[in-house]
Amino acid sequence: MGMTDVVIVGGGVVGLSIAYELAGQGVAVRVLEQGHVGREASWAGAGILPPGNLAGATTPEARLRAHSHSLWPEWTESLCESTGIDNGYRNCGGLEIQHQEHASQLDSEIQCWRDEGVAVEWLTMSQLTEISPAVASHEVVAAHLPELCQVRNPRHLKALQAACATRDVDIIEGEPVVDFEGDGERITSVRTSMSTYTAGRFCIASGAWSRPLLMQAGCESPLEPVRGQIVLLNAQPLPFGQIIQSGPRYLVPRPDGRILIGSTEEHVGFDKRNTAAAVAELIDFAVSLVPALAEATYERSWAGLRPCTPDGLPYLGQVPETRNLFVAAGHFRAGLQMSPATAVLMREVLLEQPTTISLDGLACDRLRSSTADIGS
Repeated sequence: MGMTDVVIVGGGVVGLSIAYELAGQGVAVRVLEQGHVGREASWAGAGILPPGNLAGATTPEARLRAHSHSLWPEWTESLCESTGIDNGYRNCGGLEIQHQEHASQLDSEIQCWRDEGVAVEWLTMSQLTEISPAVASHEVVAAHLPELCQVRNPRHLKALQAACATRDVDIIEGEPVVDFEGDGERITSVRTSMSTYTAGRFCIASGAWSRPLLMQAGCESPLEPVRGQIVLLNAQPLPFGQIIQSGPRYLVPRPDGRILIGSTEEHVGFDKRNTAAAVAELIDFAVSLVPALAEATYERSWAGLRPCTPDGLPYLGQVPETRNLFVAAGHFRAGLQMSPATAVLMREVLLEQPTTISLDGLACDRLRSSTADIGS
């Protein structure tokens, strides 16, 4: 077995994307996954890919979103070319809908999109009815985002895993990492329940499970799981073709007649159950927006645990006080969406290349240093 250059802890969409990106530059990569690859939050999401524009991006979130937005088409093409798997990426456009009493909220959202240079337009009721006749248009205000895209999470994960295999990434499933070994600032190996793996560099990309690993490396980072429940319906023919968003809730239509309804945000620890109340609430939300969905077939529901940091932004880059340990975790609801830009950035950081976009505001110890500033 050859020497491993980089060990990635976590085989979700972020870990696999980093592995794919590194291996594309000839780096020997091993991915250690505690369960099954891509079966946690990455698989559970709805695959909404909001638009962005790097030229107008002024925040860390906007930079990551815009960079990813520009990368998705080429990633999709290259994954399909090397694996033959279609990840379901397509530009379906989206509607942002709010009740009339929240019109000012939508107004400021539209202003933010405009400031960033993203295409967006207010819709009159008749325009909304024309674009999407199935939407209940009384007492609502709506905007159209023509560049909103979608991808099918399970297919994208399948394509990524297959593409990693074509680039000789060694993926090991069912081995949770229990400890790091080294002399403090330099990690020499990771121990799993079964073996010890050495490498030159290590990257934690374990989503909601990243916190204990960071703590073992001496980095106390407040990162916690937030449960999101999703309901899947089937409606033939599809009553609408665009993604519909309303605050944190959404409806995502797939071309095959399936419709995903999401998503809750529940601070319940590592509990992945579906609850009757949340499933009922999501279905009520869907039927209130698209009355025809009352007749749709209920298929199933599931939940995922999203990794959330106090400011909602991921930790990306080197772990403080270590020389060869890095982290890419805490994307909350945007892990899949931001995975291409995250992978490119982490490849640049791990290989000491200049970064395409600024890492400002994404450092692992930013929350610690900002609280320290308050006291000084």
